[in-house]
Amino acid sequence: MKITIIGAGAIGGLAGAYMSKMGHDVTLTDRWAEHIDALKTNGLQVDGVRGDLHFEVKALHPHELTGPLECLMIATKSQHSLEALESVLPLFGPETFVVSYQNGFNEPDLIARLEQAGLGGAERVMGSIPNYGGALVDPGHIEFVHEGPIQLGEMTGERTPRLLELARCLEALTEVQLSDNIWGQIWAKEVYSAQVVFSALVNAPVTESLGAERYARVAGAVVREALEIAEANGIQVEAFDFFDPANYKPATPGETQKLLDNIQHAIWLLKKDQKPQAHSFKKKGSGIWWDIVYRNRPSEVRSSNGKLIAFGERVGADTRLNARLCEMIYEIEDGQRELGFHNYDELETYVNSIGKALP
Repeated sequence: MKITIIGAGAIGGLAGAYMSKMGHDVTLTDRWAEHIDALKTNGLQVDGVRGDLHFEVKALHPHELTGPLECLMIATKSQHSLEALESVLPLFGPETFVVSYQNGFNEPDLIARLEQAGLGGAERVMGSIPNYGGALVDPGHIEFVHEGPIQLGEMTGERTPRLLELARCLEALTEVQLSDNIWGQIWAKEVYSAQVVFSALVNAPVTESLGAERYARVAGAVVREALEIAEANGIQVEAFDFFDPANYKPATPGETQKLLDNIQHAIWLLKKDQKPQAHSFKKKGSGIWWDIVYRNRPSEVRSSNGKLIAFGERVGADTRLNARLCEMIYEIEDGQRELGFHNYDELETYVNSIGKALP
């Protein structure tokens, strides 16, 4: 299988590096010219949870790509997914298929654009959830921050030969879990990510944000509302390694404690492979935190959690808590609000005022 990855950041870069090491035909491309130049000249340097590593990779600038493409993996930030697809539509052949290898509700937009171009629709698209994490630190340098599996599935729900082949390729990096309901998996990740957005309201380690019971209660209320938005849309939200939607509907204090324990377990999973004595991690928070604090650029909240709110509004679901959270992030990105624990205090007050506190 010939694989082209648009977006050679942490998620796409790590996948491309490990697949290349195992002899698979992979090309990395990215609009950050300095990064591609570094990959061409020196290969990819990776540090973090698996130690200091070096990978030889094939990297091309976007204008150097040629068609027809076979497997196109879009691993950009979600707000750039359509732009990435648009850039390679002239390189499509009869067998080209697209993998949305990123966070966000991107698959329907990709399908719609393919239909508009007369190139097919859902049968051309796979969905995925890469649950490992990292950061593109500098050109040619990625930090591998935490381990995690990949969920992968056809948007049609079929078990196709190309799905099985791509899964075998990606197993060079980590475990691949095939899904017959990848849309439900994508919703699960976006519902869960509401508490990831919450953690980005402060410039502090996750152990001090979601790791504090008081703040975890607020985050739990946000995720519960997000789950209600999914259910109002008729979505069967799937569980995954560290997220069980059943835990986010507590009716008693005991069930709330079970939820809080689950959040602590998720934090432990994120940190268990890190060895601070061996590597000083630059990425100390979520990808949203990384964009706001380290990269000083807008995060993908508008194009991911913002779409969650739009899905809710479309069916008349209550989106007040998630909408307020996103507005606070937007204000931070626009320089109208400071990062800090005062944001948690404000959101906690709002949760109580609209009667959404956990029991």
